[in-house]
Amino acid sequence: MQRFVKKIVDLMREEMLFSWQGGPIIMLQIENEYGNMESSYGQQGKDYVKWAASMALGLGAGVPWVMCKQTDAPENIIDACNGYYCDGYKPNSYNKPTLWTENWDGWYTTWGGRLPHRPVEDLAFAVARFFQRGGSFMNYYMYFGGTNFGRTSGGPFYITSYDYDAPIDEYGLLSEPKWGHLKDLHAAIKLCEPALVAADSAQYIKLGQNQEAHVYRANVLSEGPNSNRYGSQSNCSAFLANIDEHKAASVTFLGQSYTLPPWSVSILPDCRNTVFNTAKVSSQTSIKTVEFSLPLSPNISVPQQSMIESKLSSTSKSWMTVKEPIGVWSENNFTVQGILEHLNVTKDYSDYLWHITKIYVSDDDISFWKTNEVRPTVTIDSMRDVLRVFINGQLTGSVIGHWVKVVQPVEFQSGYNDLILLSQTVGLQNYGAFLEKDGAGFRGQVKLTGFKNGDIDLSKILWTYQVGLKGEFQQIYGIEENEAEWTDLTRDGIPSTFTWYKTYFDAPDGIDPVALDLGSMGKGQAWVNGHHIGRYWTVVAPKGGCQDTCDYRGAYNSDKCTTNCGNPTQTWYHVPRSWLQASNNLLVIFEETGGNPFEISVKLRSTRIVCEQVSESHYPPVRKWSNSYSVDGKLSINKMAPEMHLHCQDGYIISSIEFASYGTPQGRCQKFSRGNCHAPMSLSVVSEACQGKSSCSIGITNAVFGGDPCRGIVKTLAVEARCIPSSSTGFSQI
Repeated sequence: MQRFVKKIVDLMREEMLFSWQGGPIIMLQIENEYGNMESSYGQQGKDYVKWAASMALGLGAGVPWVMCKQTDAPENIIDACNGYYCDGYKPNSYNKPTLWTENWDGWYTTWGGRLPHRPVEDLAFAVARFFQRGGSFMNYYMYFGGTNFGRTSGGPFYITSYDYDAPIDEYGLLSEPKWGHLKDLHAAIKLCEPALVAADSAQYIKLGQNQEAHVYRANVLSEGPNSNRYGSQSNCSAFLANIDEHKAASVTFLGQSYTLPPWSVSILPDCRNTVFNTAKVSSQTSIKTVEFSLPLSPNISVPQQSMIESKLSSTSKSWMTVKEPIGVWSENNFTVQGILEHLNVTKDYSDYLWHITKIYVSDDDISFWKTNEVRPTVTIDSMRDVLRVFINGQLTGSVIGHWVKVVQPVEFQSGYNDLILLSQTVGLQNYGAFLEKDGAGFRGQVKLTGFKNGDIDLSKILWTYQVGLKGEFQQIYGIEENEAEWTDLTRDGIPSTFTWYKTYFDAPDGIDPVALDLGSMGKGQAWVNGHHIGRYWTVVAPKGGCQDTCDYRGAYNSDKCTTNCGNPTQTWYHVPRSWLQASNNLLVIFEETGGNPFEISVKLRSTRIVCEQVSESHYPPVRKWSNSYSVDGKLSINKMAPEMHLHCQDGYIISSIEFASYGTPQGRCQKFSRGNCHAPMSLSVVSEACQGKSSCSIGITNAVFGGDPCRGIVKTLAVEARCIPSSSTGFSQI
């Protein structure tokens, strides 16, 4: 470990990456959440923490070191908080700043699980509360989602996508409103910077039973017409919090009245004007689709468009195939007595380990089973992650789970039978104490029950072991020539288990991110031009447990706001464009359980629909506040009104306005409807401002929409817009 850490620190120093060298690195971390498992190691755990800290400090990096979730971090190491909320966290010394190294803006997704989502209102609330109560540094985990390419996903059972509901998704697209609302949040906090850095600590003020204010100001009070006992407006900032999970509250602060939505924080950069509230989202909602980018051209009929889409969106109709042998496939096998631990044999070179033996069945056994109406059964005390049981080359059954008991009935013929147990890993254990002891494969007794003369202890007989798949070791997924004997695939040859497939496809035009749709397949792995896309599995999430609407109020947990119930956990798989060439891209699939490769398609991921709702009660855009300070330090709010700001992703423009209503619109994105109050000019005003542009802004005022459509009522503007590629204007020439 010391050699590795020293190597990395030396590399960063050589590349002039540390802040004192003019580089971007201001801090380093040693270990990660070791405090969660330190007690498992007793005194050795405590000694290790001290050693790791001393070792890191001895490398002379010249920047601070942190330990996350390490309350006993030594004196010169900063202990930091990880979690959904860290506003109450205090480091173990007053000499250390309060750091939040992992703000979990989503959570992990497992195969067969629902998709977790953390509402941005709650996320913004957590961040604002952290800085309100004296936090110094906050880092999102994750800000940019990713992909577990190859076999790198952990868990076990974590899916290939590492999107994590991040503000920027694994394809590089903005996740709205999460990205936009957080951008506004940090712009508002930035406005408070003069007061935050000038004050040694905040002044706490109780505003109500569940309401409170923290005021930051310079230590030296100023005199003059713009001053109060908290200092001048230019160096006084306040955070007003309502931690009630259910009710809004009206509070009085410095002689002014403020309304605070439940579970929210209002930010006042000048201790008077509210610039931002965490529960009032004015950022747009983006609806992402996975499809081919076909503009709705008036010169192309619907049948023509369907024909073009069919031609473009699917892979080649020509597929080739080769069967994967069941059991022993090379001379690199060995035979020993007993059941060996999976990872000690595979060394994690493959997910797959074949266990092969022979079982003799007498005529008396057959008669015993018929007479007593029993079946022989493979019984294993504990197994992880996937077990396939084969009898005489035929798949008899499968068991899936993390250290679960196996009771799998089988059928034998009279005489010698081949019994093959294929154990598989679906990601390795990646957290906790004693990882090296977790292992894989089987634990406890492994036996065959139901025989006339009693159970057969399978741990005492000879087993032949074969690591991996023949296709893996031949690297038949690569672009180089290999020894595989491919044959043409016909539709009557599917579905087929333990089968390799390959085809070629052209890269889609444009720059949009590329996704491989494997919804027609079962379970396996995929490669493009020799690059391992990752594991795929169309296992379905439970039908229940998802919420139609997500209530942001109250403490978040990963089961609170889930979606995708009753659907496969993942069907789309990211293919980086850097792995593609213009044409003849090789796609290779290994399928375990049976699927239809003819239905695989290559598609584009993009944001086609954007929606937004902004009312008169929203605040003016934060970006305008930063330019609104006058020379004497006062915020100028004259002529400032709420605005709606719509934007398409890079390279796209707004082609049409699908819905627009200024008044009392109902519903949500893609389900908007007019209310009792509606300004007739709504659609024309928004269309004129936005159509044909990549972004647009509309003021939320009666004057913009030709007058007040309903006096005495707070009006809202709701808009749904469609985005298309800006290059689509040339599509009519096809």
